[in-house]
Amino acid sequence: MKILVADDELVSRKKLERLLITLGHDVLVAENGLLGQQLWKKERPRMVLTDWIMPEMDGPELCRHIRAEEGSQYTYIIMITSKEDTQDIVTGIDAGADDFITKPFVKEELLVRMRAGERMVEFETRNLVIFAMAKLAESRDLETGHHLERIRHYAKTIATHLAADQNASTELDGWFVENIFLTSPLHDIGKIGIPDHVLLKNDRLDDDEFEVIKQHTIIGYETLSEALKKEPRAEYLQMSAEIAYAHHERFDGMGYPQGLAGTDIPLSARIVALADVYDALITKRRYKKRYTHATARAIILQGKGSHFDPMVVDAFITCEPQFIKIAERFADDIDDY
Repeated sequence: MKILVADDELVSRKKLERLLITLGHDVLVAENGLLGQQLWKKERPRMVLTDWIMPEMDGPELCRHIRAEEGSQYTYIIMITSKEDTQDIVTGIDAGADDFITKPFVKEELLVRMRAGERMVEFETRNLVIFAMAKLAESRDLETGHHLERIRHYAKTIATHLAADQNASTELDGWFVENIFLTSPLHDIGKIGIPDHVLLKNDRLDDDEFEVIKQHTIIGYETLSEALKKEPRAEYLQMSAEIAYAHHERFDGMGYPQGLAGTDIPLSARIVALADVYDALITKRRYKKRYTHATARAIILQGKGSHFDPMVVDAFITCEPQFIKIAERFADDIDDY
């Protein structure tokens, strides 16, 4: 990671620089806040370690400049300071600092706080990359509009509701909710491998073509599983692979590609299955008109226990107002609602 160190004290500055280089980071060094602001603007490092009291421009002012100019790429800022009063901390946070560490700092404490910042930066980058991958696959179908945004919000709404239940499984924690929001847009990533004459056909698919389109679940799973081999601890990749593979499975075992049934289908895929069908029902496609929410609701209720997990259907019914708002917020055409 590229990191900027802004500190007017030579010893402190050199100490930080040596430590960060040892850890493998690309280090930029500024001896005051003004030079720090100029270096940041030129090089755009993802993390800044800054002293509070410096000539030319102090730490809080440097924070304010960065926050005003950073745009969509977030910079994680750690303030290294001798100030410990509550009001000073409030001032620093208000200026845009993410974290504080007191001088003289202990190396182990600094490393822990830096790792927290790295996780935040990595999460933002990961989110952008995943959504870009999903959009790449979706770009082959010009009718899908804001489908990915709707799917991720529907899925998160259901997961959040289920997680709030006192009897919810331990699987349904905060990470599950965040990961399903992050990874559900990848449910159809495998369509990148489906030929255009099948994927873009205006009429209903014949039996042979349907067998081809079903392969998108396997293509997506294999693609994401390869990525998982490179980063086996990445639980979001595990979830994305499960969703890609199993979001067309049915609760009664009559789905594809494997005919999984009940809780053998990953919970994430059971949630996305309902979200995907609901969105397909309420949006206009080449081969169908748009159904109303009431009609979509009736179809989903009819599929309770057969197509869909009853628990997920119950969550959908409870969360109907949120689904309607999401559909309106991310409508493809202003005349749709």
